[in-house]
Amino acid sequence: MKTLELLNYALDDWYRASAGLAEIQSAVTGETVATTGSRGLDFKAMLDHARNVGGPALRAMTFHQRAWMLKDLANAVMARKEELYELNYQTGATRTDGWIDIEGGAGTLFSFSSKGRRELPDGRILPDGDMEMLSKGGSFVGQHVYTSLQGVAVHINAFNFPVWGMLEKLGPTLLAGVPAIVKPASATAYLAEAAFRIMIESGVLPKGALQLIMGSTGDLLDHLTLQDVVSFTGSAATAMKLQSHPVIARESVRFIAERDSLNASILGPDAGPGTPEFDLFVKEVAREMTVKAGQKCTAIRRAMAPAEHLDALEDALRQRLAKVKVGDPREEGVHMGALASRDQLASVREAVAELSRHARIVAGDPDRSPVAGNGAFMEPILLRSDDPWGAPAIHDVEPFGPVSTIMPYKDLDDAIALANRGMGSLALSLFTFDPAVAQKFVLGSGAYHGRMMILDRTSAKESTGHGSPLPVLVHGGPGRAGGGEEMGGIRGVTHYMQRTALQGAPEMLSKVIGQWLPGAAKPEGEAHPFRKRIAELEVGYTLKTGSRTVSLEDIEHFAHFTGDTFYAHMDEEAAKANPIFDGRVAHGYLILSFAAGLFVDPAPGPVLANYGLENLRFLEPLYPGDTMRVELSVKSTKLRNEEMGEVRWAVFVYNQKDQVVASYDLLTMNQP
Repeated sequence: MKTLELLNYALDDWYRASAGLAEIQSAVTGETVATTGSRGLDFKAMLDHARNVGGPALRAMTFHQRAWMLKDLANAVMARKEELYELNYQTGATRTDGWIDIEGGAGTLFSFSSKGRRELPDGRILPDGDMEMLSKGGSFVGQHVYTSLQGVAVHINAFNFPVWGMLEKLGPTLLAGVPAIVKPASATAYLAEAAFRIMIESGVLPKGALQLIMGSTGDLLDHLTLQDVVSFTGSAATAMKLQSHPVIARESVRFIAERDSLNASILGPDAGPGTPEFDLFVKEVAREMTVKAGQKCTAIRRAMAPAEHLDALEDALRQRLAKVKVGDPREEGVHMGALASRDQLASVREAVAELSRHARIVAGDPDRSPVAGNGAFMEPILLRSDDPWGAPAIHDVEPFGPVSTIMPYKDLDDAIALANRGMGSLALSLFTFDPAVAQKFVLGSGAYHGRMMILDRTSAKESTGHGSPLPVLVHGGPGRAGGGEEMGGIRGVTHYMQRTALQGAPEMLSKVIGQWLPGAAKPEGEAHPFRKRIAELEVGYTLKTGSRTVSLEDIEHFAHFTGDTFYAHMDEEAAKANPIFDGRVAHGYLILSFAAGLFVDPAPGPVLANYGLENLRFLEPLYPGDTMRVELSVKSTKLRNEEMGEVRWAVFVYNQKDQVVASYDLLTMNQP
């Protein structure tokens, strides 16, 4: 293929490096496929552009507008995915590997787009939790909120997933309203640059939202501030060097690190040969060794089994790995391609040499290339240590390639201790059909691992596997893994926002956050709220209904009609004996049904459907002869699409003493 000249993207334009270009070689052939460099860039100007142009433009958008933008970016990537697959082969990755990277990256954007529209308000401030009462009279309250940081997110990415690794960071960053400067790893930078170019050419991003550095970051970190974020994926050594930068320390710059991780997978004591869990374990360890040629931060580096099953495990893995075909990832039937570069191949061989001083190689030859030529090919390497506590290297040295070490454990406590000996990981998997084993492992090991997968025969068919980070779950881990956290749904968005405690009057805070709070004004009008479209509904707009008396006949009829003849509704003496009630009481669901009868306007109109209740609480009993009335207030609104949106109503049911009998949030779908 023609050698690509990779360009930087700064200040909304493409820039060639002024000098000092570095060559990037194909992982398959060793031939030069691209040149890259960043010399001549003004890094301070890039940061200023992001802060002064990109940030204001993104913060002017609502969460929902940003979410739709993410969907457009994902669609753009998917529309041109074949261009990316062509480049993907040069990284040594198979089509299947590329699917994880390319379509998995787009899928992450789709996920954040969907969650943003479903779970975030159609505004620019994110309320966090419930209002806190700070005064006896209710005129002074507190409310936590998130607002967008007013700086830049600097994303420093790894070589192994050049597309997914970029998009999994950009999804929550852009949804939070923060511009980003992306610095991909050089070995696979040509694939990252192509995906980045697709997003720029989509035309959906505001000016200054994204910039790209295709080489050294120069003095970029010297100009960071307290409003900036550095999100890093790579080695522990580089992470520690970056974290110790004096500006990052002085300005308390947020630093999110995802780094080395000696992930463990454990065969449960109940999962011996012949069980479905044993077969699943063998399959998963082999897969994690060979997908992406083992170049995954979540790959299984340490596989543990009961001592009595270790021989059987070794035999099964050796047989399975012997069937793995290593070769040119374009060729049909190839299961595993090359490592990303010759440098990476040398690094893995060096790590295996260190491990082999503490464990013996039982499958594969690290010094033999299974493919002729100058590519970065390597056989899967399986090691075995029969004394895992006497072999520190297997817990401390990460071979970032198709390498794993099997080892025995004595009992479950020993297995937990061995898993934790990795000193913090991104992912752990446990193969067991025994809930007691699973619970003990979670209690003993959960604090050391960012994600734990418990796999058995019932979940295997639909499982995403040990090593698959998902946008809705946190990705990160303690200790050696970096102590950071990415994704995790909306949790990941808040990493790029500031949480602030607001204090003030309910009416003031309600206006600030765009959501009705208890104690805020409840304006009324002649029009029933069900007659108003979303655009016409004012937050706090309230309907106060008339009253209805609940009779004993109502309670008995409801009981027989529904079949709910619980004693508290039907037996006066038994109800009085209950420490909560003074006698027979109305059903909670009778109260809800009668409440709807009081506030519903039945004629066709903007309200399309009731689709749920949330936060329902019954606070006071309603006795025969009591009256009830309802106050229905608009709590918040948000559009789902051009045809409908969600209205959240605050509903309070009162008795004749003005005591709150029940409260809940009613959710309806309404016309915009």
